[in-house]
Amino acid sequence: MKHYFTLLLLITVTFFSYSQTGNVQGVITDNNGLTVPGATLVVNSTNKGVVSDFNGKYTIVDIPEGVQTITVKYLGYADITNEVTVVANTTTILNFTLNSEDTELDEVLISGFGLSGQVKALNTQKNKLNITNIVSTDQIGKFPDANIGDAVKRIPGITMKVDQGEARNIIVRGLAPQLNSVTLNGSRIPSAEGDNREIQMDLIPSDMIQTIEVNKAVTPDMDADALGGSVNLITRTSPQGFRLSATAGSGVNSITGKRILNGQFLLGDRSENGKFGWMVSASINDNDFGSDNFEAEWTDEFEYNNGDEDNLEEVDVNPYTNVFEIRQYLVQRIRRSFSANVDYKFNENNSVYFKSIYNWRDDRENRFVLEHEILDGEDIEAGDFTVDGNGNLTMFPVEAKRETKAGIDNNRNKNTRLEDQRMSNFSIGGNHLANTLQIDWMASYAKASEERLNERYLVHESEYAINYNNDSEFPLYTPVDASDAAYNNFEFGELTEENQYTEETDMNVFVNFKLPVNLFNSEDGFLKFGVRGRFKNKNRDNDFTEYSPEDSAFDLLGTLPTRDYTDSDFLAGSEYQIGSFATPEFVGGLNLADASQFEGEDLVDEYQSGNFDVNENVFAGYIMTNQQLTNKLSILAGVRIENTNLDSEGYRLTFIEEDEDAGIDEEIIVEAVSETNSYVNILPGLHLKYDLNDNTVFRFAWTNTLARPNYADLIPRAEIINEDSEVVLGNPDLDPTTSMNFDVMAEHYFKSVGILSGGVFYKKINDFIYTYQTETTDDTYGDDTTGYEVYQPLNGDDASVLGFEFAFQRKLDFLPGFAKDLSLYLNYTHLTSNANGIRNEDGDERDDLGLPNTAPNMFNASLGYANKKLSVRLSSNFSDSYIDEIGGNAFEDRYYDKQFFLDFNATYAFGNGLSAYTSLNNITNQPLRFYQGVSSRTMQREYYGQRFTIGLKYDLFKK
Repeated sequence: MKHYFTLLLLITVTFFSYSQTGNVQGVITDNNGLTVPGATLVVNSTNKGVVSDFNGKYTIVDIPEGVQTITVKYLGYADITNEVTVVANTTTILNFTLNSEDTELDEVLISGFGLSGQVKALNTQKNKLNITNIVSTDQIGKFPDANIGDAVKRIPGITMKVDQGEARNIIVRGLAPQLNSVTLNGSRIPSAEGDNREIQMDLIPSDMIQTIEVNKAVTPDMDADALGGSVNLITRTSPQGFRLSATAGSGVNSITGKRILNGQFLLGDRSENGKFGWMVSASINDNDFGSDNFEAEWTDEFEYNNGDEDNLEEVDVNPYTNVFEIRQYLVQRIRRSFSANVDYKFNENNSVYFKSIYNWRDDRENRFVLEHEILDGEDIEAGDFTVDGNGNLTMFPVEAKRETKAGIDNNRNKNTRLEDQRMSNFSIGGNHLANTLQIDWMASYAKASEERLNERYLVHESEYAINYNNDSEFPLYTPVDASDAAYNNFEFGELTEENQYTEETDMNVFVNFKLPVNLFNSEDGFLKFGVRGRFKNKNRDNDFTEYSPEDSAFDLLGTLPTRDYTDSDFLAGSEYQIGSFATPEFVGGLNLADASQFEGEDLVDEYQSGNFDVNENVFAGYIMTNQQLTNKLSILAGVRIENTNLDSEGYRLTFIEEDEDAGIDEEIIVEAVSETNSYVNILPGLHLKYDLNDNTVFRFAWTNTLARPNYADLIPRAEIINEDSEVVLGNPDLDPTTSMNFDVMAEHYFKSVGILSGGVFYKKINDFIYTYQTETTDDTYGDDTTGYEVYQPLNGDDASVLGFEFAFQRKLDFLPGFAKDLSLYLNYTHLTSNANGIRNEDGDERDDLGLPNTAPNMFNASLGYANKKLSVRLSSNFSDSYIDEIGGNAFEDRYYDKQFFLDFNATYAFGNGLSAYTSLNNITNQPLRFYQGVSSRTMQREYYGQRFTIGLKYDLFKK
């Protein structure tokens, strides 16, 4: 309590003791009226300085009254100096304009290129107090990236998980997507995923975002649930003058030969008195594409019936694919985004703003699967299989399935599975200045949802013998007798329809206070403190119905409308012949509600254990100070406290098998269960920044962060599956994963606008979460449940990550002739990790694993050329393989394979704001690949082909 009053006294004295000082405030813009972030402003007589924010705004408080000189420093540009008369207890407005037309610094002429995104990003990054990577929208435009996920993967230390050829889930410094946070203008983005916290980065178009800020070492005023890092997406703000921007383009996907359409529109202005600013923008991308894919599951066990079904004979064989699928996807993905932002300045000391964005993605998909699965051992007899002299299975009987995935026939679904994903964010906030006290606040409401209605699957089945090629990279099943595998002989298996809906809402409220507090005899320091409340709800409501046709029309696939989807140009290889399937039009046109045609059965075991409702409330407070210890060294220190409260509801399902002898009918018992949990985290942090000179910076950070468990892991659910002898459990008592982080970074900024940086980081992680697989030793989960496989998320002991980063970015203007217009962009990250406390199916601790989802090597390389008219760039992105899912033993572990993407894009400026662009993505035709245990053992290989686009862009500015 004594310390509390001491702090309060310090704040009070500071607030009221500067009666002979005033404030200066303003906005820095370029000659087009666009705001300039990351500029350093210094009051020459006091060395008091600030940095302009992402909106180009700055506020300097507590300046002695009288005539003062303020200097603006901006990397790549000569200093700009203006005088201002400071009046006591008054805020004076002083705006600056950086004019790029005549600016020349140390014989480096930047004329003609304007304040490019690279300039803005590097200035902002250089002047940040913490370790950060900044990418601006103009810089994003130099790469052929349609969504934010593909843009973010260009940043050092970041790789992405891919979905249908687009970057979706972010991995920061090798740490899994659920261990990182993604915010929009500082407010958390909710997740539309059904069972986790991962943010769908491919939902947000890149042209709707002004700046990407990746905080790799968070400060106490940021949310602490950013164990790997925090990605803040900053939407476009109102310009300081009239702006009109429009883009229109088209293209083609090589895999389908179908078109791409895209367009973007932005309009904004500011009132004549400068008080009211507004901006509206919209974006659409319509992409008709698909993927060619095969998948396999591997086993090293083989049994057959040697006359006794209760005691099967085991045969030693080499690993083989016991399940093999050929898959073809046809996809239409329409991404729409709308944004409206306004701000109003009441006076020099008070302003408010409203920001909004609405993202809506329709993902229509038809999928055709030819699946083969080895028959159960009791159905295989001695003459049904062959093993060669090397122990390889070469022939065995399988159950084959032909499955059509479709949706109902209406204007929305169009006979496809429609995944309707939406994300909206609405925020209102303000900035206020009371004497020397700066106050900023924000309240926001965000919602994400995923709806999949009337998703239908029609399956026909057959049994026949196959020849197996034993190629672990490209496994293949081919029928021993082609006539046995004729598609028209496949018999009806099942017809199902399911509906899925997941929704997450997130309400945020925060307020921050900032005061000048000068300790250690410094002239430039501040004390900042604040509180935040975050109120989250996530719920999932699914159902699943199986339908039995009332007549024999469905008995054979050959009697139904079918189409041959075999493609001689199948990207996985022409040998993968998928064959014929029931058409989506037929499946979508079925009237399943007609009881005279179909009998429906609600299968609660397919969905009920996955339905849940979770409320998570987080209350946080922090205090921190930044002090200039010397004219070169500054320190930021503080602490954050977060209190988390959870209420979760789920279901416990128990499956009772039929026992005719005992007179027991098959039954599923459903019980509603609920649980509460709460915990408090105290998270101190320390950041040091040493400016060796104007262009060289050294940084050190000690931070503490956390990651909360996934929702599906927290649900107090229990699913006892007697048919498969499995038990799947939730764990509401999971602790959050915590990490103590150390970072050391050195950065040198070139005067000609570029950077050379390198650093080392270390993370000590406790209570990481993994799925533990074990076996029951008694009948805890019901009669005769001994020997069941149990799957439950648990906290591991600890893990560590050690890595280093390197980045180089600059224009090669020191070269002669043509080469002086070349630019190079390079970054590389290397990680090593180890994890303790992961146990195998026998309960023994494994020592052969690193931390899951930790890619050991990542790099980006880009070579560009730009003059006043033409800009071209060849870009590459590489991420190494890593373990994606831990199995019961090393053989069952699943790995995400390495990826190498190569992209090309070019822009030509005609003048007067009009330019043309073109791009070619995925030149290497990089597949998504998973493997099991060893890199040669393919589990999935999915190809997407290349994507070519071309279009026009128009930009008009009027300051």
